[in-house]
Amino acid sequence: MADIDRNIERAGAAMQAYALSADGWRAGPSENLRVLLSDLMHWCDATQHDFEQILASARHRYEAEKNGVTDRR
Repeated sequence: MADIDRNIERAGAAMQAYALSADGWRAGPSENLRVLLSDLMHWCDATQHDFEQILASARHRYEAEKNGVTDRR
């Protein structure tokens, strides 16, 4: 399985966990994604991680992966 396929599968599993939660089963995928991202922001605050810096790094990684670059720093 290609790396991107694994990434999509892993993200799908996270989204499924939110969709199967008590509140998530009533919401659609977009709302569950908003809740997941919001929860990750709270988690970053609680654990002293810089969400915006990590998001910028994730965007860079995404673009590299999308363009076939495999170096994951």
